Order: sequence, then C-alpha cells, then structure tokens
Amino acid sequence: MAVILSAGSAAARIDAPASYPKAPKDTSVVDEYFGMKVADSYRPLENDTAAATLEWVNAERAVTDKYLSQIPFRGLIREQLTMYNDYVKQSVPGRWHDGKYYFTRNDGLSNQSVLYRMDNHGAKPQVVLDPNKLSDDGTVALTGLSMSPDGKWIAYTVSRSGSDWTEIYVLDAATLQQAPDHIEWAKFTGAEWRGNGFFYSAYDRPEAGKEFSNANEYHKIYYHRMGTPQSSDELIFEDKDNPLHFHSASLSSDQRYIFVSVGGQGFGNGLLMKDLGRRGSRWQIIEPSQDATIIPVDVINNRIYFFTSKDAPNYRLTAAPVTAPTPDHWVDILPQVADAVLTGVQRAGSDKMIVTYEKDASDHPALYGIDGKKIRDIELPTYGTTSFSSSKDYDDVFYSFTSFLYPAASYSYDMATGKSKLFFQPEVKGFNPDDFVTEQVFYTSSDGTRVPMFLTYRKDLRKDGQNPVFLYGYGGFNISLPPSFSTNRLVWLNNGGIYAQANLRGGAEYGEEWHEMGTKRKKLNVFDDFISAAEYMIKEGWTNPDKLVINGGSNGGLLVGAVTNIRPDLFKVAVPQVGVMDMMRYHLFTIGWNWAPDYGTSADSPEMAKYLLAYSPLHNIRNDGTRYPAIMVTTADHDDRVVPAHSFKYAATLQAANTGDAPKIIRIDSKAGHGAGKPVSKVIDEWADIYSFIFENLGIDPK
Repeated sequence: MAVILSAGSAAARIDAPASYPKAPKDTSVVDEYFGMKVADSYRPLENDTAAATLEWVNAERAVTDKYLSQIPFRGLIREQLTMYNDYVKQSVPGRWHDGKYYFTRNDGLSNQSVLYRMDNHGAKPQVVLDPNKLSDDGTVALTGLSMSPDGKWIAYTVSRSGSDWTEIYVLDAATLQQAPDHIEWAKFTGAEWRGNGFFYSAYDRPEAGKEFSNANEYHKIYYHRMGTPQSSDELIFEDKDNPLHFHSASLSSDQRYIFVSVGGQGFGNGLLMKDLGRRGSRWQIIEPSQDATIIPVDVINNRIYFFTSKDAPNYRLTAAPVTAPTPDHWVDILPQVADAVLTGVQRAGSDKMIVTYEKDASDHPALYGIDGKKIRDIELPTYGTTSFSSSKDYDDVFYSFTSFLYPAASYSYDMATGKSKLFFQPEVKGFNPDDFVTEQVFYTSSDGTRVPMFLTYRKDLRKDGQNPVFLYGYGGFNISLPPSFSTNRLVWLNNGGIYAQANLRGGAEYGEEWHEMGTKRKKLNVFDDFISAAEYMIKEGWTNPDKLVINGGSNGGLLVGAVTNIRPDLFKVAVPQVGVMDMMRYHLFTIGWNWAPDYGTSADSPEMAKYLLAYSPLHNIRNDGTRYPAIMVTTADHDDRVVPAHSFKYAATLQAANTGDAPKIIRIDSKAGHGAGKPVSKVIDEWADIYSFIFENLGIDPK
C-alpha cells in the first residue's frame, strides 16, 4: 500500500461535466452599500426550503454523483479509509462526583463513541450511554456531559443531524434510567449543576421552517429544576438591549458563585458574577467590554482566579478578592511571558494546577502550585497537543497526547513523582509511524512575517519538485492549528503525499497580536501567508503547481475560495468545505453576526464594505477564461453555522463563469451539519469522495 506517487502516473481520465444545472436566478437583485451597488443574482438560493432550490440541489447531487461514480479507484479509497478508521479510540478518563471513572470509547467503525464508567482502574467498564441507539443512522451525536455535585444525576446534550441546536436529557446515575426532563432549543451550552437542577442557555423557539437559517437573537440563561417541565424554568439572565450577545453560565466549584460570560461582538468576553449564597445579591459587572478574554478558573480561599488576555496578549493568570473582583484589584499569579502563549489553567487536587503554554504551535504543559510556583514540566514524547483531565476533588490526573504521527494516547500522571504511565495506546492497522517524519519549518510571508508550518511525509520521499502536497490552513478566530492525528490523512501519506499545515495569522499561535494581524482590514495577511506557504513549497523543491492541493473548512473554506481567486495559477485542486463565501451578507444568517469582530461587516463603513467586496470569494470569481483549478465545494443541508446558501451561491456562480475546463462541482450532504458529531460512516463517505476528486484531477492512481 505504501507506494510513492510518481510523476509518470496516469493522466486524469474523466472530463468535467458537459453542463451544470441551471440555478434559480433573479437578476434584479442589487444591494447598495454606501453608494456601491453589488448584484446578487443567485439570491433565490438563500431560501433553502424553496421548491426551486431543492430542485437545483437534487440536480447538483446527480451531477456530482455521476462524476464521482466514474472514478475507478473510488471504491479502493473508501476501503482504505474504512480500514484506517477501524481501530479502537478512547478518551481520557475523568473522575466524576460519584468517584467513578468515566470515558468514551469507539471500538472501530461505530458512528458515535459510547460512554463508559469504571469503579477503579482495573474494573470492568460499564456502558452508561450508547448514542448509536439514539438514531438509526448515527446522526444523533453526544455533545456534552456533566454530573450533579451529589453524584445523583448525569446531564447529557445531543445534536441532531449536525445542527448547533442542542437538546438536554438527564440520566439517574445509579440506575442509568432516563429522567423525564428534556430541554429543547438550547444552543452553545452545557448543563451547569447547582442543587437539584442546572443552568443552561437557550433561544426562543424559532419560526417553523427557518430553524436552520434565521438569525439567532436574545440568548437567555435559565435554571431548570429536576422533575419540572421546561415551560416552568426560571429566567436567570437576559439582556434585551443587546440581542446579538451570547450568554453562558459557569459556577465556582463550591457552587456559591455564578459567572455569566457575555460574548458575540468582540474578540473576548464581558463577565458578570453573583453571590448565590447571599440573599438579595445583585449581578456585579467585572468587565463590561468584550475586548479581552476573561475566564474564571475557580474561587480559592475567597479569591477568584482569572485566565485572561486583558493587558496581556499572550495571556496571564490573575487573582482578586471575591469582594473586589474588578481588574483594578487583580494581582498576577502567572504573569504574561514573551516567548509562549498561556493556553490553559485547571485545578489538580486541592493545591495544584495544570498549566499549559503553547510555543510555536505546540503544547508545553507543567505542574504548578496554586501560588503560581512551578513544580516541574510534564515531559511529552515530541511536539504535539495535550488535553488534561483533573479536578480539585481528587489527585487523579490523566492526559492525552497526539501529534501528526501519534493517534491520541492516554496517560495517567503522578503529581507526587512527576511520572507518566501509559493508560491506553491505540493501534492503527496499515500504518507504521516509523515510515514517516514530521518537521516544522518557518517561511517568510509577503510582508516579511515569519510563519510556522508543519510538514509530514514518508522518510524515503525525494525532494525533486514532483511531490503532491495537501496544504491545509484556517487563519482566524484566535484558533490554533496544533499537531493532530487524523486517520483520514493516511490515504494521502501512505500514497506518498506531503501533508502541510500552515499556522497562519488570524490564529492563536502567538497570542492576541497574531490573531489581530489577520482580522478585519488585515484579513489579506491570512491569504498572503497561505499563498506564501505554497510558494515556499515550490521554491524549496518539494512540489510544483500541478501537484498542489489546498483545503480548508468554514473560515478555512473562505481562505481557499479567496486564494483561488487571487492565484488560480498556483494550485491544481481546491476543496473549500462549508466555507463563508458571501462576505457582504454573512452576518444576516443564524450566528453569522458573531463573526463580525474578525471580519467586520458591509454595514460598518464604506471602507470596510469595499475591503470585504475586494476579497469575498463569491464576488471575485473571474469570468474571462482564466484557468481555475479543479474545485469541489462541500456543504450540508443542516449546517446552521455557515448556512448552505454560501456554498450554493458560490458554486452556481463558479459553474456559470468562464474559468477553464477543470470540473467545478458541489457535494451537498444530507442529515449533516457543519462537521461536529458527524457519523463515522458519513466521514468516510465524504473523504472517499474528496480524495477521489483530488487524485483524479492530479492525474494519479492511488495504490
């Protein structure tokens, strides 16, 4: 199977579709932005339930299915993906309030992972909840879990068909019987327990037929008391003056203090608190703005610990008395450092903390005392990504470690000795990590900025300029792209391709300044960084434009769409997934308004509208015969994060334009959303189609 692809591979055999479906169109639709007129002829496609749109969707599916069905190795790729995905995956255990150890496990190809628990490390696991039994096709996903402080109840949240809408259910922890309690129309929330109930965030019931497209407004916090209907839940917090704010509740570990984080229209969040132990106490504003991130870690010895970027773009840990929690009373526990970004702080036992720093897009965890004094580093096998499970109630600490060549393994960590012990090690059939290598390189963007990038490839690969490269990027919303493992990449790697992951500006790799350098009227920096990554790979002799594939999802889909318009000559294949393609109207759908701090909106100013229009993927598709790469757009019918209209209008415009004879198709999934919780079977189907499209248009026969 591990065959290196050669320059002499077979040429592509399948022609692009001779014609594409005619999309519903209205040439009279013209919007005006500060005197600037912008046509939006495919506006009818925004109505995703209209008969004409549904007819077009079915016709597009037929064209795409016909094209993909002609690829002779499509079945082989699906077989390989199935084999690679068929291995045991297990999450890090966590010790909950009942003293038992809980973890999720997938024995191979189950669509969803199953929740288990053990009385102790050596005990036989017991099934607590099997999400695969919640639907016939695996499209109901378990998205969150929490236990009441007395260990009596387990709340769990589910998503249906990939939607962001959340439902909350409750199990009796002793009997595992379902309680009658059921919460609907919750969103961006878990269940925060206090007493015999929990806090959660929700919207009002949406208009029928517009559940997945209408803008979400007036996010509220409620308290649900066990055994009562949702209709009697107590409204705890709302803000009628700011309909576009998110509100989420969290509690101190002693259950006395409730915090409300307010976000949605800034880089960070505002924060309020209330003392639930004092009758008649009112909400106290800790920070009114959303200019910085402020996360309460816990209340310890009558002091609130805050993880924050306020006055610290690389983040810091501060503390203040509960009686005076505002920033003017903060005292640093862990001051900001210049050479790393503080990314996580969590309690571990009664007097310690796990602290994680990110350096050059890789995790560096350590054990600290509550007083901020470092005890020791936690050693890792190589650069990679960690996730810790710990609490103030127990000394048990577990963590996962993953990297490009290491599927997520679990370790127990002894805080007294500093030793890690392997708890669970997955084994992936058909993959030998010793055959591959990952290196980190740094390249220079167009304005001289130094940008990191990870490269993973076979050790015997030759640097002859003929290697296929899969270049992936995101570049936005203060999100890092650290090392991670994906079985779906193994088809690419085991067939001799290079996987390149660029850490673009707009992410969090170097703190808030790195993030801001890729936002609003600096967004072009992100595209320049991605283009420079491709140019670096060519200049250094790794590949050439006929072997370059670019991919990204969501904000990364925007990235792919934009750079394809800017430099269509640089890439052979482009795969934008669930992308934000209409930068003039994105803020009008579901939670699109929440992205304004990163993007700005067309309503902000003439300058902002002009800037957005200049790179909006939908509005900058060339129509002059310029040869574009082969493009496969992906979206899904239940995506209520980036609504399908983005991809619909982009694909329709692309197919109608004169951009050469390479195929331009759209893959529209059903009973799926933005990506989270997607069943394994659907993931395999999607990546089988993506890789089939890529290999076919590179003119390569995978083995």
